[in-house]
Amino acid sequence: METENGTRWLSDEEQCAWRTHLDVSRLLTYQLERDLQPFGLTINDYEILVNLSESQEHRMRMSDLAAATLQSKSRLSHQITRMENAGLVRRENCESDRRGLYAVLTETGWETMRKVAPHHVDSVRKHFIDLLDPADLAALRSSLTPVAEHLRTQRNQP
Repeated sequence: METENGTRWLSDEEQCAWRTHLDVSRLLTYQLERDLQPFGLTINDYEILVNLSESQEHRMRMSDLAAATLQSKSRLSHQITRMENAGLVRRENCESDRRGLYAVLTETGWETMRKVAPHHVDSVRKHFIDLLDPADLAALRSSLTPVAEHLRTQRNQP
């Protein structure tokens, strides 16, 4: 359905799919965040812990971590400060670039990650994975992969 200015409005079916996606995205993020609260973590904290725990030497340049978590450098800096105060991470200077900084997972951060990860996985299973049969899960992945790839390329363009 087009208007005189050429806008391609969503059909009822397309609008329903879009709004269902938005609902699931918001509600799932809300629930996962709620399930992390007993551990004193936000979903952003957990994402940073995951990125650092999976990186070489449990460290990442702050600029790379900002890109990986889709946060501005300023927002990430505030986030890292909060996590430093909790003893989860520390900052280290980059020897090869005086202006560069690393975020480094501390021993407390690593122990927190090891303690929280099983609970987070249980939450993801309970509120997402186990609600879909394997064929639907495969179809969902197949359907969303081109969207994710498109958005990754858009992110890197001016």
